[in-house]
Amino acid sequence: MSNHQKYEPIFELHNVWFSYPGAQPIEALHRINLQIYPGEYIAVIGSNGSGKSTLARLLNALLLPTQGNVLVEGVPTDDATRRRDIRQTTQMVFQRPDFQIVATTVEEDVAFGPENFGMPEDELAMAVRSALEIVGMWEQRSRPPHMLSAGQKQRVAIAGALAVHPRALILDEATSMLDPAGRVAVLAILRQLHQQGTTIITITHEMDEATEASRVIVLHEGEVALDGTPKAVFAQARQLRKLALDVPLLVDLALRLGLPVCLKDEELLAALGPLPTGRTFDNDISDSQQVPAHRSNGRIDPIIRVQDLYHTYLRGTPLATEALQGVDVEIGRGMITGLIGRTGSGKSTLMQHLNGLMRPQAGHVFVDGEDWADPALNVKIARQKVGLLFQQPEDQLFERYVGDDVAFGPRQMKLDHASVHRQVQAAMDAVGLPFEVFKDRLTQSLSGGEQRRAALAGVLALRPQILVTDEPTAGLDPQGRVQILEIFRQLNQGGATMLIGSHRLEDIAALCDQVIALKDGRVAAEGPVREVLSHPEKIAQHGLPALPLAKLVSALRAAGWPVPSDAISVIEVADALGASLRQRKSGSEDH
Repeated sequence: MSNHQKYEPIFELHNVWFSYPGAQPIEALHRINLQIYPGEYIAVIGSNGSGKSTLARLLNALLLPTQGNVLVEGVPTDDATRRRDIRQTTQMVFQRPDFQIVATTVEEDVAFGPENFGMPEDELAMAVRSALEIVGMWEQRSRPPHMLSAGQKQRVAIAGALAVHPRALILDEATSMLDPAGRVAVLAILRQLHQQGTTIITITHEMDEATEASRVIVLHEGEVALDGTPKAVFAQARQLRKLALDVPLLVDLALRLGLPVCLKDEELLAALGPLPTGRTFDNDISDSQQVPAHRSNGRIDPIIRVQDLYHTYLRGTPLATEALQGVDVEIGRGMITGLIGRTGSGKSTLMQHLNGLMRPQAGHVFVDGEDWADPALNVKIARQKVGLLFQQPEDQLFERYVGDDVAFGPRQMKLDHASVHRQVQAAMDAVGLPFEVFKDRLTQSLSGGEQRRAALAGVLALRPQILVTDEPTAGLDPQGRVQILEIFRQLNQGGATMLIGSHRLEDIAALCDQVIALKDGRVAAEGPVREVLSHPEKIAQHGLPALPLAKLVSALRAAGWPVPSDAISVIEVADALGASLRQRKSGSEDH
């Protein structure tokens, strides 16, 4: 029995089933039996559509079970007279922060919850300030929430939950829109709250985040598939991958080397054991001889040139915010370029300038030789060159049927029926939604990953030369991320130029040739992806996050292991370590 289980459960689920009503009810959960104890830190993982969000909503009575019982501190959630108490005990932060932001300023929004729960006036101001300081948003307290970036909105939503002082905090993909530094900050907040006794339940697609928990619950098709400590769950890598999940970076590396499951760098170093004896490793040898360089490390042929670009939101008002300040970048024709930077660095603003949604206030944007600052430019025609996939691309779906949604753009181009059919079929097939299977499917019946692909197909049906995507894998399960990246890779091989804005540096490392890093609306670093991402100390000087693998590489090299300094994939590191381990084994056998 764990220390937590000495107490009565804070949550109990007894044979819980839940179905969403409709002409054909959708069964989201079945046969769920769980006990969650005060002070536990639980990560709930599972593929898109596995029932994670439904489970979260059952825990604070936003949903009531179709069958079975959910108890919160012994109180059934179907007791309407106690529902207010349940929701004060259990605060929830949603995946989409816009769903819970209601006020006209940040400070008022965070005050909304505690005010409605009757917090005394003298405590309210202190609670709001404390919550905003915890999430790093106190300086933004007077700003309208709708003027914040997605990541900033998410921090405000977390602050609103913290201000109520709940006993349990449930987070439904609450870090999915945050930059790496913001994610680290939120995880630190959760650790602190957990140490202070708050029960934490975090739903996440980030396997590395799940290692922060003391218990991991895996859902699959509405049932509990696995439940145990992070080491016990992630040791079952084969089973997890069958469930469209994956394992954390360190676990992947350890298992590739035949080592025990490791969740921390120091555990891996200990598991590796001593370096092979009788040999001195030169960690300064040319890495280019060990690791293939990305294919586009030479001079680029720019298809997009941005020159001295400025943009200020709410110009001439007290709320004026400079989003871009003299940006100069080039995006190579036929290349995949990654765009990184902290929340509010200007990434989304820059991307919206690239297809004419925003016109330059000052400076120039040249796309395939055309100046988008030219007032005589036919923007409608020019935009056909650049397809833009928004941060929540499923929001771009508005037709009833998938085929009609994908066909909307080509039809606006006044193409004949046969041409529309060809372009729609080609686009849907390209994203893994076979035309004959999906053309008559209801868009709202698609899973999250399928909606993301349908939105992408709608952009590709216009046959743009350039594809610009903003956080294309946010909110997707590991298998969904891999599938989207593979689609992008194939599109690029077919000749498309791509710009991918992402907080997931692992995606940038896996896919991109070049990378541009923004900070405070300026270019902080740019160059070949290996050159930028494999030197965490350099980009740290600009306040940018490090690729998680780069930090591990630094630790391994400091310990003497001959790992290439510019390694940016687990396979590269595993190959280097595996060679050393084989040499050690060979040396011991010789003796």
